[in-house]
Amino acid sequence: MVKFIMRRLLWLIPVSMGVAVVIFSIMYFVPGDPVQIILGNDATPEVIAQLRNDLGLDDPYIIRLGRFLKDVFLRFNFGESYITHVSITKEMISRLPRTILIGFVSMMLTLVIGIPLGITAALQRNRIGDRISMIIAMFGVSMPGFWLALMLVVVFSVNLSWLPPYGIGGIEYYIMPCMANAVAGIAGMARQARSSMLEVIRSDYVVTARAKGLSNRSVILKHALPNALIPITAVAGSQLARIFGGSVVIENVFSIPGVGNYMVTAINNRDYPIVMSCVIFLAIIFSFVMLLVDIAFAYIDPRIKAQYMGEKNTNRRRRKQNV
Repeated sequence: MVKFIMRRLLWLIPVSMGVAVVIFSIMYFVPGDPVQIILGNDATPEVIAQLRNDLGLDDPYIIRLGRFLKDVFLRFNFGESYITHVSITKEMISRLPRTILIGFVSMMLTLVIGIPLGITAALQRNRIGDRISMIIAMFGVSMPGFWLALMLVVVFSVNLSWLPPYGIGGIEYYIMPCMANAVAGIAGMARQARSSMLEVIRSDYVVTARAKGLSNRSVILKHALPNALIPITAVAGSQLARIFGGSVVIENVFSIPGVGNYMVTAINNRDYPIVMSCVIFLAIIFSFVMLLVDIAFAYIDPRIKAQYMGEKNTNRRRRKQNV
């Protein structure tokens, strides 16, 4: 298991570098001149040329790419903003806790609500509980996150005046953003949990457990649920990545100064260093999420456990033979 984790951690290096090369290439070839945006339309050609030289924008593509990769992966320096001249690393560190808080709470809501909802629908298949759960899931999947966020503001802030419409502060400022960010995940998790549970409860070992006289609670919790969690875990990983991606929209709707809001503002201002840094940062987070999902698979799925134990035993036998 340790070797597997180390192998996956090493894979983060080429993945992150690949993302860095792709996003740098996109920002390099995208239309628009950041210097013109910084200085405005009244700047003279001499001033524009001087700023381009100061920012290193006159260098060829390969030189700028090499300098960018060196700064990011060797010096761990994302540079400074073209507009504010503030360190991007410090700015992201100050904004990161808000993005993580929204993502973590949204994921907890997704798991705590979505999985029981799907299991309930599976156990009451074609009955009223199943139909209500799937109707809720259908609406959750169909509603765009930004539209739901705006409707929450209209209902709970404008009409009822229960919650603040935007900004940061106490816990009340994060209720609507987390709700808006979690609804689609809850719906997707409920659908997956229902599908997985329906497949499991028709399996032979579940039928055998019922024939032995075990209680329905014991059959579900000890036999059906552990095997149903395998595909649910895979969906949970993708949902967590989607939640962090959805924070880009949610933070802008509720004016929360997080990483997503930081990136969208930079895109509008053509502040390319910020855009590239945020994309690389989100790619690294996604890679770590998928690593955690793979580790969870190893503990949940007995076949993967047996595979690792078999490799471990084989290595032991080889060492003994060499001795």
